[in-house]
Amino acid sequence: MSAVLDTDKRAAHETNKLSKRLHRQVGQAIADFNMIEDGDKVMVCLSGGKDSYALLDILVNLRQRAPIRFDLVAVNLDQKQPGFPEHVLPDYLRSRDVPFHIENQDTYSVVKRLIPEGKTMCSLCSRLRRGILYRVAGELGATKIALGHHRDDMLQTLFMNMFFNSRLKGMPPKLVSDDGKNIVIRPLAYVAETDLERWAEHRRFPIIPCSLCGSQTTLQRVQIKKMLREWERQFPGRIDNLFTAMGNIVPSHLMDRNLYPFQTLQASGTVNPDGDRAFDEDDDCGPADSTARIQLHRDD
Repeated sequence: MSAVLDTDKRAAHETNKLSKRLHRQVGQAIADFNMIEDGDKVMVCLSGGKDSYALLDILVNLRQRAPIRFDLVAVNLDQKQPGFPEHVLPDYLRSRDVPFHIENQDTYSVVKRLIPEGKTMCSLCSRLRRGILYRVAGELGATKIALGHHRDDMLQTLFMNMFFNSRLKGMPPKLVSDDGKNIVIRPLAYVAETDLERWAEHRRFPIIPCSLCGSQTTLQRVQIKKMLREWERQFPGRIDNLFTAMGNIVPSHLMDRNLYPFQTLQASGTVNPDGDRAFDEDDDCGPADSTARIQLHRDD
Protein backbone atom coordinates (compact mmCIF):
# COMPACT_ATOMS: atom_id res chain seq x y z
CA MET A 1 0.00 0.00 0.00
CA SER A 2 2.80 2.40 0.93
CA ALA A 3 4.54 1.66 -2.39
CA VAL A 4 1.38 2.70 -4.25
CA LEU A 5 1.15 5.90 -2.22
CA ASP A 6 4.80 6.68 -2.90
CA THR A 7 4.26 6.14 -6.62
CA ASP A 8 1.22 8.42 -6.59
CA LYS A 9 3.15 11.09 -4.70
CA ARG A 10 6.02 10.95 -7.17
CA ALA A 11 3.60 11.17 -10.09
CA ALA A 12 1.85 14.16 -8.53
CA HIS A 13 5.19 15.82 -7.86
CA GLU A 14 6.32 15.35 -11.47
CA THR A 15 3.02 16.69 -12.80
CA ASN A 16 3.32 19.74 -10.57
CA LYS A 17 6.86 20.35 -11.85
CA LEU A 18 5.63 20.00 -15.43
CA SER A 19 2.79 22.47 -14.83
CA LYS A 20 5.13 25.04 -13.30
CA ARG A 21 7.64 24.62 -16.12
CA LEU A 22 5.04 25.02 -18.86
CA HIS A 23 3.45 28.10 -17.32
CA ARG A 24 6.85 29.64 -16.61
CA GLN A 25 8.11 29.03 -20.15
CA VAL A 26 4.98 30.44 -21.78
CA GLY A 27 5.00 33.45 -19.45
CA GLN A 28 8.68 34.03 -20.20
CA ALA A 29 8.17 33.84 -23.97
CA ILE A 30 5.28 36.31 -23.74
CA ALA A 31 7.44 38.71 -21.72
CA ASP A 32 10.63 38.29 -23.80
CA PHE A 33 8.88 39.12 -27.08
CA ASN A 34 6.09 41.37 -25.74
CA MET A 35 3.53 39.03 -27.26
CA ILE A 36 0.47 40.13 -25.28
CA GLU A 37 -0.24 43.68 -24.16
CA ASP A 38 -2.83 45.29 -21.95
CA GLY A 39 -6.22 45.35 -23.67
CA ASP A 40 -5.36 42.75 -26.31
CA LYS A 41 -7.94 40.39 -27.72
CA VAL A 42 -6.03 37.18 -28.45
CA MET A 43 -7.48 34.81 -31.03
CA VAL A 44 -6.24 31.32 -30.14
CA CYS A 45 -6.33 29.03 -33.17
CA LEU A 46 -7.60 25.67 -31.95
CA SER A 47 -7.15 22.71 -34.27
CA GLY A 48 -8.06 19.89 -31.92
CA GLY A 49 -4.44 18.76 -31.55
CA LYS A 50 -2.43 18.57 -28.33
CA ASP A 51 -0.44 21.75 -28.99
CA SER A 52 -3.33 24.15 -29.51
CA TYR A 53 -5.26 22.61 -26.59
CA ALA A 54 -2.23 23.15 -24.33
CA LEU A 55 -1.78 26.70 -25.59
CA LEU A 56 -5.37 27.65 -24.78
CA ASP A 57 -5.26 25.81 -21.45
CA ILE A 58 -2.11 27.63 -20.30
CA LEU A 59 -3.26 31.05 -21.53
CA VAL A 60 -6.54 30.66 -19.65
CA ASN A 61 -4.58 29.93 -16.47
CA LEU A 62 -2.06 32.73 -17.00
CA ARG A 63 -4.77 35.29 -17.67
CA GLN A 64 -6.17 34.74 -14.18
CA ARG A 65 -2.97 36.01 -12.56
CA ALA A 66 -1.51 38.25 -15.26
CA PRO A 67 -0.68 41.87 -14.33
CA ILE A 68 -2.46 43.03 -17.50
CA ARG A 69 -5.97 42.57 -18.82
CA PHE A 70 -6.52 40.66 -22.07
CA ASP A 71 -9.34 38.66 -23.62
CA LEU A 72 -9.27 35.26 -25.30
CA VAL A 73 -11.40 33.88 -28.10
CA ALA A 74 -10.86 30.38 -29.46
CA VAL A 75 -11.31 29.87 -33.20
CA ASN A 76 -11.54 26.57 -35.01
CA LEU A 77 -11.54 26.20 -38.77
CA ASP A 78 -13.81 23.27 -39.62
CA GLN A 79 -12.30 22.16 -42.94
CA LYS A 80 -15.03 19.58 -43.54
CA GLN A 81 -12.75 16.59 -43.28
CA PRO A 82 -14.74 13.33 -43.44
CA GLY A 83 -15.63 12.06 -39.99
CA PHE A 84 -14.66 15.27 -38.20
CA PRO A 85 -16.51 15.25 -34.83
CA GLU A 86 -18.12 18.69 -34.91
CA HIS A 87 -19.36 18.56 -31.31
CA VAL A 88 -16.03 17.93 -29.58
CA LEU A 89 -14.50 21.41 -29.62
CA PRO A 90 -17.71 23.35 -28.80
CA ASP A 91 -18.40 20.99 -25.89
CA TYR A 92 -14.86 21.39 -24.55
CA LEU A 93 -14.84 25.18 -24.92
CA ARG A 94 -18.19 25.54 -23.18
CA SER A 95 -16.84 23.42 -20.31
CA ARG A 96 -13.89 25.85 -20.00
CA ASP A 97 -16.17 28.91 -20.34
CA VAL A 98 -14.10 30.21 -23.26
CA PRO A 99 -15.77 32.33 -25.98
CA PHE A 100 -15.34 30.67 -29.36
CA HIS A 101 -16.10 30.83 -33.05
CA ILE A 102 -16.31 27.90 -35.47
CA GLU A 103 -15.50 28.87 -39.05
CA ASN A 104 -16.89 26.43 -41.63
CA GLN A 105 -14.92 26.29 -44.88
CA ASP A 106 -14.56 23.23 -47.11
CA THR A 107 -10.82 23.51 -47.72
CA TYR A 108 -10.53 19.71 -47.54
CA SER A 109 -12.22 19.26 -50.92
CA VAL A 110 -10.08 22.01 -52.46
CA VAL A 111 -6.84 20.40 -51.29
CA LYS A 112 -7.89 16.89 -52.36
CA ARG A 113 -8.94 18.20 -55.78
CA LEU A 114 -5.80 20.22 -56.50
CA ILE A 115 -3.08 18.01 -54.97
CA PRO A 116 -2.37 14.71 -56.76
CA GLU A 117 -2.55 11.55 -54.67
CA GLY A 118 0.70 10.91 -52.85
CA LYS A 119 1.91 14.52 -53.05
CA THR A 120 2.41 16.78 -50.02
CA MET A 121 -0.77 18.65 -49.11
CA CYS A 122 0.59 20.78 -46.26
CA SER A 123 1.67 23.86 -48.23
CA LEU A 124 -1.68 24.49 -49.93
CA CYS A 125 -3.67 23.53 -46.82
CA SER A 126 -1.59 25.92 -44.73
CA ARG A 127 -2.05 28.83 -47.16
CA LEU A 128 -5.80 28.32 -47.28
CA ARG A 129 -6.06 28.14 -43.49
CA ARG A 130 -3.87 31.19 -43.01
CA GLY A 131 -5.94 33.39 -45.31
CA ILE A 132 -9.19 32.35 -43.67
CA LEU A 133 -7.87 32.83 -40.12
CA TYR A 134 -6.52 36.31 -40.97
CA ARG A 135 -9.95 37.29 -42.26
CA VAL A 136 -11.70 35.89 -39.20
CA ALA A 137 -9.29 37.75 -36.89
CA GLY A 138 -10.35 41.02 -38.50
CA GLU A 139 -14.03 40.16 -38.22
CA LEU A 140 -13.67 39.30 -34.52
CA GLY A 141 -11.58 42.37 -33.73
CA ALA A 142 -8.61 40.28 -32.56
CA THR A 143 -5.37 42.19 -32.00
CA LYS A 144 -3.15 39.08 -31.81
CA ILE A 145 -3.35 35.64 -33.41
CA ALA A 146 -1.87 32.89 -31.23
CA LEU A 147 -0.63 29.69 -32.87
CA GLY A 148 0.38 26.47 -31.12
CA HIS A 149 3.85 25.99 -32.63
CA HIS A 150 6.42 24.91 -30.05
CA ARG A 151 10.22 24.78 -29.74
CA ASP A 152 10.56 21.59 -31.81
CA ASP A 153 8.40 23.01 -34.63
CA MET A 154 10.69 26.03 -34.78
CA LEU A 155 13.82 23.89 -35.01
CA GLN A 156 12.28 21.60 -37.62
CA THR A 157 11.43 24.64 -39.74
CA LEU A 158 15.01 25.88 -39.45
CA PHE A 159 16.37 22.58 -40.76
CA MET A 160 13.68 22.34 -43.44
CA ASN A 161 14.72 25.73 -44.80
CA MET A 162 18.42 24.86 -44.69
CA PHE A 163 18.04 21.41 -46.28
CA PHE A 164 15.50 22.24 -48.98
CA ASN A 165 15.45 26.03 -49.52
CA SER A 166 19.12 26.95 -48.87
CA ARG A 167 18.00 29.58 -46.37
CA LEU A 168 18.94 30.14 -42.74
CA LYS A 169 15.36 30.90 -41.76
CA GLY A 170 13.22 29.62 -38.92
CA MET A 171 9.80 30.17 -37.42
CA PRO A 172 9.80 33.39 -35.35
CA PRO A 173 8.00 33.71 -32.02
CA LYS A 174 6.32 36.90 -33.23
CA LEU A 175 5.71 38.34 -36.69
CA VAL A 176 3.60 40.67 -38.77
CA SER A 177 1.45 38.76 -41.27
CA ASP A 178 2.03 39.02 -45.03
CA ASP A 179 -0.94 41.37 -45.40
CA GLY A 180 0.51 43.67 -42.74
CA LYS A 181 -2.73 43.63 -40.75
CA ASN A 182 -2.10 40.99 -38.08
CA ILE A 183 0.40 40.20 -35.35
CA VAL A 184 1.00 36.44 -35.07
CA ILE A 185 2.45 35.09 -31.82
CA ARG A 186 3.74 31.69 -30.71
CA PRO A 187 3.61 31.58 -26.90
CA LEU A 188 4.81 27.94 -26.85
CA ALA A 189 8.14 28.97 -28.40
CA TYR A 190 10.17 27.78 -25.38
CA VAL A 191 8.19 24.59 -24.79
CA ALA A 192 9.43 21.08 -25.71
CA GLU A 193 7.01 18.85 -27.59
CA THR A 194 7.58 15.97 -25.17
CA ASP A 195 6.31 18.19 -22.35
CA LEU A 196 3.18 18.99 -24.36
CA GLU A 197 2.59 15.28 -24.92
CA ARG A 198 2.77 14.66 -21.17
CA TRP A 199 0.51 17.65 -20.44
CA ALA A 200 -2.11 16.53 -22.98
CA GLU A 201 -2.19 13.10 -21.37
CA HIS A 202 -2.51 14.59 -17.89
CA ARG A 203 -5.25 17.05 -18.90
CA ARG A 204 -7.04 14.44 -21.04
CA PHE A 205 -7.67 16.77 -23.94
CA PRO A 206 -10.20 15.39 -26.45
CA ILE A 207 -7.68 15.10 -29.29
CA ILE A 208 -9.01 15.20 -32.86
CA PRO A 209 -6.54 13.66 -35.39
CA CYS A 210 -6.02 15.37 -38.74
CA SER A 211 -6.87 13.16 -41.71
CA LEU A 212 -4.78 15.31 -44.05
CA CYS A 213 -1.28 15.93 -42.64
CA GLY A 214 -1.69 13.23 -40.02
CA SER A 215 -1.87 10.59 -42.73
CA GLN A 216 1.35 11.67 -44.50
CA THR A 217 4.04 9.66 -42.73
CA THR A 218 6.70 10.28 -45.41
CA LEU A 219 6.77 14.06 -45.02
CA GLN A 220 10.25 15.59 -44.81
CA ARG A 221 9.20 17.34 -41.60
CA VAL A 222 8.43 13.95 -40.07
CA GLN A 223 11.89 12.73 -41.02
CA ILE A 224 13.55 15.80 -39.55
CA LYS A 225 11.57 15.35 -36.35
CA LYS A 226 12.91 11.80 -36.11
CA MET A 227 16.44 13.06 -36.73
CA LEU A 228 16.23 15.67 -33.97
CA ARG A 229 14.78 13.21 -31.48
CA GLU A 230 17.55 10.72 -32.26
CA TRP A 231 20.14 13.46 -31.71
CA GLU A 232 18.58 14.28 -28.35
CA ARG A 233 18.57 10.60 -27.40
CA GLN A 234 22.26 10.24 -28.23
CA PHE A 235 23.37 13.65 -26.92
CA PRO A 236 20.99 14.98 -24.22
CA GLY A 237 20.88 18.76 -24.29
CA ARG A 238 21.60 19.10 -28.01
CA ILE A 239 18.08 20.34 -28.80
CA ASP A 240 18.34 23.02 -26.11
CA ASN A 241 21.70 24.09 -27.54
CA LEU A 242 20.35 24.27 -31.09
CA PHE A 243 17.35 26.29 -29.96
CA THR A 244 19.47 28.66 -27.87
CA ALA A 245 21.72 29.19 -30.92
CA MET A 246 18.74 30.64 -32.81
CA GLY A 247 18.88 33.59 -30.41
CA ASN A 248 22.69 33.90 -30.35
CA ILE A 249 23.45 34.92 -33.92
CA VAL A 250 26.82 36.41 -34.91
CA PRO A 251 26.37 37.91 -38.43
CA SER A 252 30.13 38.49 -38.82
CA HIS A 253 30.67 34.72 -38.69
CA LEU A 254 28.11 33.81 -41.33
CA MET A 255 28.12 34.74 -45.04
CA ASP A 256 25.19 37.11 -45.62
CA ARG A 257 26.59 40.27 -47.24
CA ASN A 258 23.30 42.05 -46.58
CA LEU A 259 23.72 41.58 -42.82
CA TYR A 260 27.45 42.27 -42.49
CA PRO A 261 29.72 44.61 -44.52
CA PHE A 262 32.34 42.04 -45.56
CA GLN A 263 33.32 43.96 -48.71
CA THR A 264 34.19 47.16 -46.84
CA LEU A 265 35.75 45.48 -43.79
CA GLN A 266 38.98 47.14 -42.61
CA ALA A 267 41.42 46.46 -39.78
CA SER A 268 40.87 49.03 -37.03
CA GLY A 269 43.82 48.30 -34.76
CA THR A 270 41.51 47.75 -31.78
CA VAL A 271 40.48 44.49 -30.11
CA ASN A 272 37.64 42.75 -31.92
CA PRO A 273 35.56 40.55 -29.56
CA ASP A 274 34.03 38.76 -32.57
CA GLY A 275 37.36 37.95 -34.18
CA ASP A 276 38.89 34.57 -35.06
CA ARG A 277 39.42 33.59 -31.41
CA ALA A 278 35.65 33.26 -31.04
CA PHE A 279 35.81 30.54 -33.70
CA ASP A 280 38.97 28.74 -32.56
CA GLU A 281 37.74 27.97 -29.07
CA ASP A 282 34.75 26.06 -30.48
CA ASP A 283 36.59 24.55 -33.45
CA ASP A 284 36.53 20.95 -32.23
CA CYS A 285 33.63 20.70 -29.82
CA GLY A 286 32.82 17.03 -29.24
CA PRO A 287 29.98 15.16 -27.53
CA ALA A 288 31.43 15.78 -24.07
CA ASP A 289 31.26 19.54 -24.65
CA SER A 290 27.80 19.59 -26.22
CA THR A 291 26.02 18.87 -22.94
CA ALA A 292 27.95 21.55 -21.07
CA ARG A 293 26.43 24.50 -22.92
CA ILE A 294 23.88 26.80 -21.33
CA GLN A 295 20.44 25.23 -21.32
CA LEU A 296 17.59 27.70 -20.97
CA HIS A 297 14.07 27.39 -19.63
CA ARG A 298 14.52 24.06 -17.82
CA ASP A 299 14.14 23.12 -14.17
CA ASP A 300 17.07 23.76 -11.84
